[in-house]
Order: sequence, then C-alpha cells, then structure tokens
Amino acid sequence: MALSFVGCNDDDLKPTGITTKDDSDDDTNTNTEHTIPTYSDDYSPIASWADRGDWNLANVHDPSVVFDGTYYYMYTTDASYGNAHDGHGHFLYRRSKDLVNWEFRGLAMSETPAWVKDTLNNLRADVGLDPIANPSYGHWAPVVRKVGNKYRMYYSIVVDNFIGNGLFNTLANFDNTWSEHAFIGLMETSDLASNQWEDKGMVVHSVSDKGTDWSRTSYDSDWNGYFYFNAIDPTFQETPEGKQYLIYGSWHSGIACVELDPTTGKPFTYSGVADKGQRIATRVKSGYWSRWQGSEGPEIMYNEETGYYYLFLAYDGLDVPYNTRVCRATNIEGPYYGIDGANVTEGADCFPVITHPYKFNDHTGWVGFAHNAVFQNEETGDWFYASQARLPKDVAGINVSNAIMMGHVRKIRWTQDGWPVVMPERYTNAPDDLIEAEDLVGTWEHITLNYQYAVQQESVSLILNSSNEASGALAGNWSFDSDKNILTIGSTQLCVEREVDWEANPRKVTLIYSGLSDSGVSLWGKKTK
Repeated sequence: MALSFVGCNDDDLKPTGITTKDDSDDDTNTNTEHTIPTYSDDYSPIASWADRGDWNLANVHDPSVVFDGTYYYMYTTDASYGNAHDGHGHFLYRRSKDLVNWEFRGLAMSETPAWVKDTLNNLRADVGLDPIANPSYGHWAPVVRKVGNKYRMYYSIVVDNFIGNGLFNTLANFDNTWSEHAFIGLMETSDLASNQWEDKGMVVHSVSDKGTDWSRTSYDSDWNGYFYFNAIDPTFQETPEGKQYLIYGSWHSGIACVELDPTTGKPFTYSGVADKGQRIATRVKSGYWSRWQGSEGPEIMYNEETGYYYLFLAYDGLDVPYNTRVCRATNIEGPYYGIDGANVTEGADCFPVITHPYKFNDHTGWVGFAHNAVFQNEETGDWFYASQARLPKDVAGINVSNAIMMGHVRKIRWTQDGWPVVMPERYTNAPDDLIEAEDLVGTWEHITLNYQYAVQQESVSLILNSSNEASGALAGNWSFDSDKNILTIGSTQLCVEREVDWEANPRKVTLIYSGLSDSGVSLWGKKTK
C-alpha cells in the first residue's frame, strides 16, 4: 500500500550563508568577489533545534546529494549532536545553490511507515516468534536519485530488538540471539522542494542463510553474524544501457548488488537468498573470511570518460578510524579491482585510501571521515565528494567532541590512470584564476595518507624552491603544467587547485594538491607560505 509523507519543511528559516568577503592581501586572493566561510567547525553552541537555521553543514551524517536543476539537495541519516532533531521526523535535509551555503529545510519523513512493523512481525510469525509490539527503529543512510521525471529515495530502517525475546538491544536484555532485520524502503516525489513523498514500501530486507539458527554466544565477542546481507546503506546506479541496480550492505558478509525492475524500482523477483543480490565486495580480515567485517556505506558511480564503474566503500568503525576506499570495474556487477590489481569482489582489501583521519597544523584535524556521496556538476563537469567528518575525541572545551559531525564537500580530480583523488580542503568555489609555476614556490604542508587504524596522519614540511627543486616530504625536480594544473615532483603527479586554507586564522585562499604516489597512496598538500 502506498502512503504519502509530508515531511517537515522549515520554510521560515533564514539561509545559512555565514560567510565573509575575502579581504586578505595574500597574492593568491585575486578574486575579490569570492567569500570565505567563517563558521566554526565546533558547532556545539548552535546545536539546538532552535538554532537549526544556522546549521549550514552541521549535523551531516551519511549524505546523499542530488541536483534538481536549481538546488543541490542533501539528505542524511538521523543523527545530530545531542539528538536535537528527535521528535521532528526522519532524514534531515538541506539545499544549496553553490555547494557552500546550505539552508536547513527539515526532515523528509514524518513518521516510520507502518509496513516496517507489519513486515517484521510477518517474518517473525513465519518462524514461530511472537510479534514485537513496539520495535526500536534506527533510520539510516538514504540515497536520492532522479530517475526519469521522478526522484527516488531508498532509505534504511533498522530494527534494534533481539530476535529471540524481541526486547531492546542492551546487555541486560541479551538472550544469546542476534538483533533483528533491517529494511530498505522506497519513497518517490516529483518535486523535491515540496517535500511530499509517496512511500512505495519495502525493496529488500536483511537475509540469512542460517535458517532459524540466530544464536549468538556472546554479546560483545561473537561476530559470526546471523545475516548474510545487511539491508542498510543503499545506493543506486542506472547503466548507460538503461539497467538499474541497487547496491547495499553494511558489515556482515559484504556488499550486495541486485538488479531492479525499472518500472517499480524493486527487484524483479523476491523470494530466496539469491533474489537479494550477488556479492560484489567483501573484506578479508586477518587472513580469513569473516561474516562481520568493517566495510559499509557503498557509493557507486559511472564515469563515461574512463568507462569504469567506481565503488566507494567506508572502512572500519565510524567514530574515529572511518576511511574511504575506492575500487573499479568495467561491469557494474563486477568483479571490482583495487589500484593494486587485487580482486575486491573476492575479498582483497580495497585500495587506494582516498580519505583518512588527518591533521594539518593549527587545527584538531578530522576523524571518522567516510560514507560518502559522489556527484557531478552537469554544467562544468566537475566531480565532488561529500561525507561527514568528526572532530577527534576529547578535544578540550567541547563536550563529546567526537559527536561533532560536520559535512564536508570536496572537489574530486582524476589521475592520468583514471583514479579519483579527493582534495585536502573543503570546497568554497574559490577563484579559478590561472595558476603559474612561480605561484607554487614556497613552503607547503604535506600529508601521506598511509592507512593506520584510528591514527590521524599528520603533516610534514615540503619546500618547492625557485630552482625547481623539492625537498622535505618529497624530493626531486619539480615542474608544473599550467594547462592541466598538474604539479610533477620526480615521477609523482599531483592535481593542483586554488582553495581556502581552513586551518589558517583568519582563513585565506591558498593552493592545494592531491594525488597518488607511485605505489597508489594518497598524497595531500597545501601551501602555507
């Protein structure tokens, strides 16, 4: 049965363009019309619901971004500092014309659809379990895509009760069973601005190959997950041939890919385990295959210039170690390979790492930096990466600092070999004036994004001198291609952009780079002097 949802619009809220004119006398600031954001990365003073008009990119978690011809709309998980949004609906959303200033609009779903509870209890009845009168829900990770003349939102709802006794998931209630199903549903609208969605019901639910063996020996040390595919973290892709696919999965056994009926947006058939999709990515942990593995948040896109499908994955726990990986395939159903040639579909670790906990000087740095959206500006052709990033734990003066979830929108550039690299500073639409070789001469901070679990990679010094010699973090002769904005140091090519130095006080426009080393490790840098 289709249900209509009228979400919570905040039409009376003021836009969140908290910016200032760039009046720096730095020689890279050549566009006087460019504005530099001045909002604080610590948004705890404006975290209350009453201050939501000032949030801009505060309280962003698991974003999805779609363009309606006028605005970019961003939809996110039910998460906010102090749970300020509680009681106002589900799936926070905001919009922007420039990807810099975002207007908070409210929540897209007014209440949990009734089909979730009905379907859950029908599944329980099928295996002889009592119904759960008041399920505990989590609302997670929506993805929104334009399909034809409508917009589809695939969303996740997790039921956090134990399978056996149906009680809420706490240690005190633990009955040696796993927690219950997760579900992916579908809503549609023809007008994002209206925030009026028609719910189309279930698309997939978590599936197990263990029958009624949902036993768990320990609450916190048995990771032999009951479910094979976890119905959470959906993403969607339509191929150039017109086939449509849902890609989803979080922890458990890996990432699933299922073909959809373009008419309904749901699988063609839905009965056995095979109808829930085939596995296109999984993670080997410590040399053995695990049913409980730290990978989730798939995002998929097709780049017609390279001819590859790119699968982005979030690795590890979301609080601190979260990092973003990418692999690619010539067929959406795989197999997917990393930059090292290893087969991610068969369980190889995915490389390269393109975001990772990091720290430039004069700032706490960022952690928990993954579960991304990838989208393209259709007019300019520019590609963008959006995700949350968190402040580290125990930052002085900020209560529960690791719960600060700031949305980051960053530009993507592409290497000669067709791999995406994410820029090291957030996007502000900085001036694209010609960059010349002499502009690069000076002192830089350089970060090598080597993978280390829950460790922030910190910056070291790099000097580019006027004799075209590099020293410090990278050594060798350097040159610059001003037509392609490519800096080459030795054999390493780095994509250069003009962007804001967010760590400077006051913030100012500078030069930044991102690239991959010869061994496929991400390299970030920004000019400081």
